[in-house]
This record gives sequence, structure tokens and C-alpha cells, in this order.
Amino acid sequence: MPKASVPNIALFGIATDAGASCRGCGMGPEAMRVAGLPDTLAALGLAVTDHGDLDPETAAAMPSPASADARRAVVLGLAARSHQAAVSSLTQGNLPIFVGGDHSLSIGTLAGVAEHCRSINKPLFVLWVDAHGDFNTPASSETGNIHGMPLALLCGEPDFDSAFDGPWRNVVDPRNVTVYGARSIDRPERQLLERRGVDVIDMRRIDEMGVVALMRTVLARVKAVGGHLHVSLDVDAVDPAIAPGAGTPVAGGLTFREAHLTMEMIHDSGTLGSLDIVELNPYLDHAGMSARLLVDLAASLFGRQIMPRQTAQEGISEAPTAV
Repeated sequence: MPKASVPNIALFGIATDAGASCRGCGMGPEAMRVAGLPDTLAALGLAVTDHGDLDPETAAAMPSPASADARRAVVLGLAARSHQAAVSSLTQGNLPIFVGGDHSLSIGTLAGVAEHCRSINKPLFVLWVDAHGDFNTPASSETGNIHGMPLALLCGEPDFDSAFDGPWRNVVDPRNVTVYGARSIDRPERQLLERRGVDVIDMRRIDEMGVVALMRTVLARVKAVGGHLHVSLDVDAVDPAIAPGAGTPVAGGLTFREAHLTMEMIHDSGTLGSLDIVELNPYLDHAGMSARLLVDLAASLFGRQIMPRQTAQEGISEAPTAV
């Protein structure tokens, strides 16, 4: 079997917490760099170009406390930049990784990925690895925080007024979205998710069926049509006992091995086309343990193995020779 081509990685930081419920995750990109993300990926044989943080001046200039209008302006301003970066990076044949920053950053990143996929007529699938559904709207949200709304905006929910206009409205088919690891979803949000046909793999389903069966089904859909898989990985998908650096932690998340196995299976499928890593809050982390875990999960996503797959699967077919 011919060896798969190794993607060139384009790394972008989006240092903002404008859409979040608490301050701190704007420091996430630098924490991931300190934890070794570029070097770890390079050690796997990948060519990594770190483009720095997108528009850090805009993110840093947000007043505190900021009005809802000011926060939205920062979120959508960064979305315009990240949309442009995603389109440009993918057009050049790179695999973009966007490191945040709160989950509102996916408004721009996914909009850019969607535009690229439309231009090459390739179906887009989204794996939203998150404790939350992020499918609230301004009408349904209890907090008004935009990091709880990106999927709803991207999937075309009508409750967003013209202030949210941009190339990110209604660009993702909700039937091609899987929310994975969910365990905290508001009632109106749950109703919207069900009506729109979003597949929500909550922790109950993972407990009952296991990672392997569920991920095989998700990935088979993508592979069957030659789709592009965008993974949006929120640190709070993982149990806070091993990933405490999350602004909205929820107990009972993915275990260490469940999270790694999920990433390993995505890599083995060959479907990954783009990636967000979001919501790391170094201020809440414990000695960098969440940042290091996210770096390790990214390494699994890009092919780091305990043992070579061929050896693990085929190398035990014969009994060892007695000495």
C-alpha cells in the first residue's frame, strides 16, 4: 500500500476570550506553544509553520468589562481574519490548525473550511468534541456568551440578527455535524439539535457502546463520500480531573484513553482536513497539565503510536521461537 502523503501544517493562534464566560483562554495559544505543540508535530515528520496569532491587537484591545456589542465586534472581527486564513491555507494544500481562544473562534475557521470545501465540491463533516452542544442562539442562551452559539450560527439558525451577518451564516449542514462527548446541554438547545438532525453522541452513548463502535460509524460516513472532516476539540470534552484548565468544566468527561483512542481512530481513517483546539484556560490549569494533554492528543491525531500498527496487528501471528 502506498504511503499517505504527509500534510504541511499551518498553525494559527487566536488569542481571544471575547466570546467566553470568563477571562483567561486568550492565553491558550501561547500555553500550547510552551507545552510543545509545534515541536511535537515536527517530531512526527510534519512540516509545521507557525503563523503566530491572528490580529492580537484587536483581541487585546477589548475593554473589561465589555458590552455585548463590543464582544461581538471582536468575535466577528477575528472570525473574518480566521475565515481568510482557513481559505488561504487550504487552497495552498496545507492542513490548518487553529489554537484558541474560546470556541467562538470556530465561526470563522469553519466558515473558511466550508468555503474551501464548496469550491472543490467536497462534502464537509464536523466532529464537535465538546461537553456542550454550542447550539444556543441569542434568543435561547441564558448567558448571552457567543462561545455557546457558533454551531447554531454556522448551521443557519434564524434567531441571529443582522449584526451577525457574514460568510459564516448557514454554511454547515447540521446533518453532517456530530457533537461528541456531550453532557451539558440546555433544554431549548437540545430541542434545536434534535429538530436539525445533529447527531449528539453524549457520554451515556459512549458508556454503553464504547468509542470504537461509535467512531467507526462517524468516520465511515465521511469516508464513504470522500469528505473533509473538521475536528473542533474543546478541552472540556475531557474529564476535568485530567484537564482542569477549562472555563466551563463538567464532570464525567472522556477518560485519557477514550480521548486518545478517538484521536487515533481519526488519524487512521485519513479523513482529517482541519482542526480547532479551543477553550484552554492556563489561569485555571494545574502546572500545565491540560496544555500537555492537548498536545499529546494532537500528537495522536497526527499519527503518534505506541507501537507500529502493522507490528501490533500482524506481528503476533506466529508463536515466538523457543530458546
